[in-house]
Amino acid sequence: MLVDTHCHLDAPEFDADRAAQVLAAHAAGVSSMVVPAVAPGNFSAVRSCGTSFAGCFPAYGIHPLYLQGLDDQAIDTLRRWLHVEMCGDCPPVAIGEIGLDQFFEGADVGRQAFFFKRQLALAQEFGLPVLLHVRRAIDPVYKLVRESGVRRGIAHAFNGSFQQAEAFVKLGFKLGFGGSMTYSRASRIRELARLLPLEAIVLETDAPDIPPAWMPGGRNRPAELGRIADVLAELRAEPVERIRDVTTANAAEILPTLR
Repeated sequence: MLVDTHCHLDAPEFDADRAAQVLAAHAAGVSSMVVPAVAPGNFSAVRSCGTSFAGCFPAYGIHPLYLQGLDDQAIDTLRRWLHVEMCGDCPPVAIGEIGLDQFFEGADVGRQAFFFKRQLALAQEFGLPVLLHVRRAIDPVYKLVRESGVRRGIAHAFNGSFQQAEAFVKLGFKLGFGGSMTYSRASRIRELARLLPLEAIVLETDAPDIPPAWMPGGRNRPAELGRIADVLAELRAEPVERIRDVTTANAAEILPTLR
């Protein structure tokens, strides 16, 4: 079986056929899907995925690109939500999606860092791993994580250097690989996927985003994870059964409440 460690199943793109997409994922061998929140406004939708569909597990956090309109009290909202959900029937498997994003010119990195540091503190408080957003910000994310004391999580959609990858792995993190790895032009990501220890890698789709090479510009979906695993097996010249077994074990190791 496979674990999709990052899938935005709550997104509006799935409103018309969410249940069908979960069934298609299960039929494709995807046993579990981690559904990360991006802001307090979608906490309830993420929770609904976890309570409505077998194999769906919520994570709660505030994404660096969803800070507009939020005040500092949003952290208190997240803390209260976590207090309730940790004791509920569908507890979170992680805090996420959190981090920094310096892709857009003029990004308010200071405000992003304010929210990120406080969410790392919540991860420590609740004993949860983190799902990291690292786009164009791998080094500053690493610095803040190292300073926070958090030592478990996933660097989602990783696309840094081999040295940056090693630094995260030594810190106790797994690295998420998905649709980007399927494009022949993504030479750096493919080289990382080929050379890193398989024990450092988890698989993800980021559905409905980052569609794989066979559906460019389309809506990605968790059912594509099997073919993504096939690509990783081809890159590494390893049996796909080993890819499935090890990446699933990696996900269970880094997200210990995943069942």
